[in-house]
Amino acid sequence: MALLGFPDPVDEVSARLVAGGVVVMAAATIVLGQPWLSAVIAYGFVARVLTGPKLSPLGRLVTQVVRPRLPVAPRPVPGPPKRFAQGIGAVLSVTAAVLFAAGASTAATVLLGLLVVAASLEAFAGLCLGCHMFRLLMRAGVIPAEVCERCADIWAPRPEAASH
Repeated sequence: MALLGFPDPVDEVSARLVAGGVVVMAAATIVLGQPWLSAVIAYGFVARVLTGPKLSPLGRLVTQVVRPRLPVAPRPVPGPPKRFAQGIGAVLSVTAAVLFAAGASTAATVLLGLLVVAASLEAFAGLCLGCHMFRLLMRAGVIPAEVCERCADIWAPRPEAASH
């Protein structure tokens, strides 16, 4: 098994559980005033982008401890959109950690707040903003269909209904 790489497909249930963990950690960073936690969050996102759950403590906790105990059938979804969403989380969280280190705590807190909103939508409503951005970029031709052929089929523009 290669160290680098992202799973494809991804279990939607695991993805939502990881998002819930991100909500808890980011909210704790803000509410408890513990900016060092932003570095932990950033590490987790970068690790998940590069390796899926392999090097992410949160990802491993979810996939090896929490998920196996849930009596819910797996819900496989394409991996590339989830990896794209993790990449957005990585950018936000790394930037927040750098801003905290530079003393720009208000800007860092705003970024973590955005992360809480996006991760909450994923965790509690099953709405992956990064996945929707991925879809829009595929439709616009920015992301080639080869990146996720299943996504291209799922998100292909539908032919207009014939008029009578």
